[in-house]
Amino acid sequence: MNAPIGHYQYDAVDRDFLASRIEEFADQVGRRLSGALTEDEFKPFRLMNGLYLQLHAYMLRIAIPYGTLDSRQMRMLAEIARVHDRDYGHFTTRQNIQFNWIKLEETPEILRKLASVDMHAIQTSGNCIRNVTSDQFAGAAADELLDPRIHAEILRQWSTLHPEFTFLPRKFKIAISGSPQDRVAARFHDIGLVTRPGADGKPLFRIFVGGGLGRTPFVGKEIFDSVPEEDLLMTLEAIIRVYNAHGRRDNIYKARIKVLVEALGIEAYRAAVLEELAQMDRAHYRLTPEMVGAIRARFASPVLDAPADAAARLEADRRRDAAFDRWVRANTHPHRAPGFIAVTVSLKPTGGSPGDATSAQMDRLADLADSHSFGELRITHMQNIVLAHVRQDRLFALWSELREIGLGTPNVSRIGDIIACPGLDYCALANARSIPIARKLSARFGDVALQEEIGVLRVNISGCINACGHHHAGHIGLLGVDKRGEEFFQITLGGRSDEKAAIGEILGPALREDETVDAIARIVDRYLSLRDMGESFLDTLSRLGDAPFKEAAYEAA
Repeated sequence: MNAPIGHYQYDAVDRDFLASRIEEFADQVGRRLSGALTEDEFKPFRLMNGLYLQLHAYMLRIAIPYGTLDSRQMRMLAEIARVHDRDYGHFTTRQNIQFNWIKLEETPEILRKLASVDMHAIQTSGNCIRNVTSDQFAGAAADELLDPRIHAEILRQWSTLHPEFTFLPRKFKIAISGSPQDRVAARFHDIGLVTRPGADGKPLFRIFVGGGLGRTPFVGKEIFDSVPEEDLLMTLEAIIRVYNAHGRRDNIYKARIKVLVEALGIEAYRAAVLEELAQMDRAHYRLTPEMVGAIRARFASPVLDAPADAAARLEADRRRDAAFDRWVRANTHPHRAPGFIAVTVSLKPTGGSPGDATSAQMDRLADLADSHSFGELRITHMQNIVLAHVRQDRLFALWSELREIGLGTPNVSRIGDIIACPGLDYCALANARSIPIARKLSARFGDVALQEEIGVLRVNISGCINACGHHHAGHIGLLGVDKRGEEFFQITLGGRSDEKAAIGEILGPALREDETVDAIARIVDRYLSLRDMGESFLDTLSRLGDAPFKEAAYEAA
């Protein structure tokens, strides 16, 4: 079997392992259904296989390593949505997909279907190293120093069922950017890797540790700034060993590495890691060029050959159609190859549920990937989908087809590109519903011309303090809270997840759902009235502080 473009090719060892793992879990499911296992006994087994028990049903979280899918895998996800769920799937901020209405007795069949296209749900839950996320423009971005999918795959193989890290104090998340530009929210991860150029032309890794959101949000601190490729695995192993040895296990709310790093201080944590490194056999952990090359060889690269006039034809299409031109401005990213462009397909249609896609849309996206992007798709941590290698002269045709399936909205990084968790509609932990307020905000700012006038403005919504919607990192963040049995939303301003990562500051008292939508509308109006020429929302907030926005938000009170 030839490797799908941009996708790691499984071999017999990988497939045999998945088959044995599924049969083991099928036996556990059978014992749970027969009553031989109680729910408490079954829970650790199902979590190891990505199965949660949520508010109304089981939820299955499926791994999409470093966010890369091929068209056959997307079609399988569509089949699972159609046959085993309620005809849709929810793409998450971890570059995974969740199905929220799964029947326990059908999970072995679902896992077998996934294995048939080299997919699984292993380590999408539990106190282990979760799915390693990566830059959605990997292998395509003009500013890329290395293709982070290669190293993400190395980390996936290293971390999967790692005997020392199977039962960490708490879940553990790693992200890697192949560019100095942080497109993966590296500083909000347990470990974040950002590539930078080295003096000899070889890329080096900056490593950030102790970032995270949730109940106690922290921006990660740089522990090392120049780790060479050959020392990457050894350094990560040492960082996690220190956490595994000293992380809190007596209190679930203080068990993440961010709490340990904050308690010790980055200097003391670095010293402990250096002490661990001094005892390790560097030769044993060395990531050699041959090892990296062997993994790279398991990926197939597309032949990026576009007509000489591809760019000129795109410009002609843009001049001819204003709506298409607006979409290009919002939803495309520069490509490293002449005549190509990377496209972000927004899963945030006006009034829609962020990150959701129907089975029909997934099937069509698979078709569009085949016809326009070498059969490859990327899931972003912003809950959108990327077609990374689109010829510029075919972009208009792609846009036209996306509009036919309701996925042509020109709102990427705009106020309509809302990130939201499933909230109280599904999650037993949530205090408030995230989806209804996301839909209301999307409808309120549905005018695409208005969104373009507002410019880059990210809204993130979480239904509870666990922050699955990354509300702390939103330029405007909303946190669902419970007040005497009613759903309220706390507003934060100024969060961001790029190179200047920051945690949003609470603006004032929480408001009811409709009050919150009105308050955000007034905040945006105030921004438009106060900004200087070319100034973004964050720029204006930085210059003026939050006082004028607080006044606007609460003026009705």
